[in-house]
Amino acid sequence: MVAILGHLTRVIAGVQVPNSPIVNASIELAYNNQPSHTYNHAMRTWLNGQAIINRLPAGNRSMVDQEAFAVAAILHDIGWHQDPHFSTLEKRFEVDGADVARAFIQQEGGNSWNKERQRIVWDAIALHGIINIARYKDFEVMLVGAGTLLEWNGIESAKAVYGDLITITPEEWETIALEFPRAGSLTFFRELMIDLCRKKPATTYDNFVGDWGEKYLADYSRVGHRNIDIAENSTEEIKPQ
Repeated sequence: MVAILGHLTRVIAGVQVPNSPIVNASIELAYNNQPSHTYNHAMRTWLNGQAIINRLPAGNRSMVDQEAFAVAAILHDIGWHQDPHFSTLEKRFEVDGADVARAFIQQEGGNSWNKERQRIVWDAIALHGIINIARYKDFEVMLVGAGTLLEWNGIESAKAVYGDLITITPEEWETIALEFPRAGSLTFFRELMIDLCRKKPATTYDNFVGDWGEKYLADYSRVGHRNIDIAENSTEEIKPQ
């Protein structure tokens, strides 16, 4: 099932966006429960992706679940921070965020949010940092990853990965960044990644977050936790009992 929104009735940073209760509630949840850097990053991700959706041919655009994309993009990093309402010690931050978003939809979304739509949001958040998997999933899942890369690394870097999908103009990209400023984002992001490595290292050994632990934490090491360590330290052959 695809949720088709007949009208885009709100404009944010020059981008026409869905003006529905669940989208607006997602914005409120993100704004009230995240630092400004995280909120701005999420909004830039959403608006860059929505600008791409708005340029799709009408027939293609009608097949996109714009609400699911919006909720996923706006909440994609809500699991970043060590708030017990949104974060656990044992799960990767992406999984924490996906769980939060699904619970939020179940509470606020109503009957139109069947399991398939919930699954799209969960997958989009859980996989947004694993581009080489997300890009082969649903369009909405792929676009959250693309929007994240586009907003963080810029248009040319995103085009190198996603090609002609990236149709946003430099003027649109800059207007979004002016409305939701990126100044100080790199320092903020670095400290956040280091904090994740410090406080829940087991969730970082097998993914990109651990890169910051290796570079900045003297007592952080992936050795013994890498897949190669686990595989090569296992019994070569398990004999039947």
